[in-house]
Amino acid sequence: MNEFLPHITQLLNSAIKGFSYLLPELVLLITFILVILGDLFAPGKRSTLAFGICIAGIIISILVGWIQNLDIERIVLFDNTLVLDSVSISFKNIFSAVTILFAIFIRYNKALQEHKKGTGDLYMLLPAVLIGLNLMSMSASLLMIYLSVEMVSIASYLMVGYASADKKQTEAAMKYALFGSICSAVMLYGMSLLYAFTGSLNILDHDFLLRLNMLSDPAVSLALLLVLVGIGFKLSFVPLHFWSPDVYEGAATPVTAFLSTAPKIAGFALLIRFVEPFLLPAQPYELPEVFDFRTILAVVAIATMIIGNFSAIWQNNVKRMLAYSSIGYTGFALMAIVAFEGSGFYSLIIYFAIYSVMNMAAFMLVYKIEEHTGQTDIRAYKGLGKVLKPELICFVVVLVALTGLPPTAGFIAKLFIFSSAFEYYTSSGSVVILIMLITGAVTTVVSLFYYLKIPLFAYLRESETAIEPVKKRDFLTYVIVFLTVLLVVFGIFPGLLS
Repeated sequence: MNEFLPHITQLLNSAIKGFSYLLPELVLLITFILVILGDLFAPGKRSTLAFGICIAGIIISILVGWIQNLDIERIVLFDNTLVLDSVSISFKNIFSAVTILFAIFIRYNKALQEHKKGTGDLYMLLPAVLIGLNLMSMSASLLMIYLSVEMVSIASYLMVGYASADKKQTEAAMKYALFGSICSAVMLYGMSLLYAFTGSLNILDHDFLLRLNMLSDPAVSLALLLVLVGIGFKLSFVPLHFWSPDVYEGAATPVTAFLSTAPKIAGFALLIRFVEPFLLPAQPYELPEVFDFRTILAVVAIATMIIGNFSAIWQNNVKRMLAYSSIGYTGFALMAIVAFEGSGFYSLIIYFAIYSVMNMAAFMLVYKIEEHTGQTDIRAYKGLGKVLKPELICFVVVLVALTGLPPTAGFIAKLFIFSSAFEYYTSSGSVVILIMLITGAVTTVVSLFYYLKIPLFAYLRESETAIEPVKKRDFLTYVIVFLTVLLVVFGIFPGLLS
């Protein structure tokens, strides 16, 4: 027993030191408890107290993290289980901003506010899912990867099925939970194979790759592909994209906005952690090439951009169209993962910061139009440009940004991705990378055909029925205007993004 005492002391000291760097997550944990208590003692459909506690807790966690992480470069916590560095800190800031926008979206969504369940339970989920998102960005252990993914997944399943008012929403919740559970099981099986092959859960361990290199290529490839299936479900890249359109269409619009933004970005943060030891080893000595991630991800990116963008052309439901465009954006973002070296990191962070603003603004505008007209069919947008003037002006700007045209921030985001991918192509000369670049350029042009359908119907088609003008606009409209202005400002002054 005595020989274990030094190890116990060492583990305790490591745990105490690790928790000191997780103060933002501890604040979120306290917020989670306080939101439950607030909704318990001050219940109601609007759940004003729960909303206030939720927003305050997230803002405090941002401030605590900002103060704590001023001088942090890279710290490994809990015996190589978590990694806190500039990449994870940047992702955590994006998650927090998206979650605050999501909470505001819930607050001003009439369908959720008038639902018999109220919104208190949704506010309760936000700090919990934010903890899971943060852990996904820091995970460096197979076990922590799985636990963080499941934290986010379970909360996402609850969000989709929370306010299911009809068969379509119930079907969306069931599909999401079913497909998500299957992909999680497949990922867990791949992780168990990796652990059996290496005897280690730490993917940053040098012996992890060395032991994989001693095995046959088919066995290692199978295990890694199974893990990629679980991550790919979160990213909804081809061929794991089939659930997205149905779930996005069936879920409540605020939930759709959140699912297409925060968990997807967290999936990319997780993918960065997983491929880091294979593509960019931190050790000063050379590691064996176990698995050709670049080629696999480049092929996936090409297929995802093609299927996502061309499928979006045929959609008339605006939420399904945005779902397929989100799939296309996933393929585009994979270009930065392929160009892992050089400016790939920086371009990906910039890309997702801008994507978060564009995507949340787009779904907020979809809701405002749906609230006024009761329609999500693009063909029913005829003549809305004369009635919902501020909303449609903002929508046009957001769609121009999503297309990637100047002078919006969307152009800057795509320019960074193209630049990093082209930089890698010039150094490698890979034909696959060249095809990926050409596909990205072609699909960007293709996106014009479905994004511009909305202003086409809103401004160039006359409505067959009279549409009443909006009498009063709520706070959500001002949030939309603010996000739209940000897209223009960041497009004109891209230096502000750094």
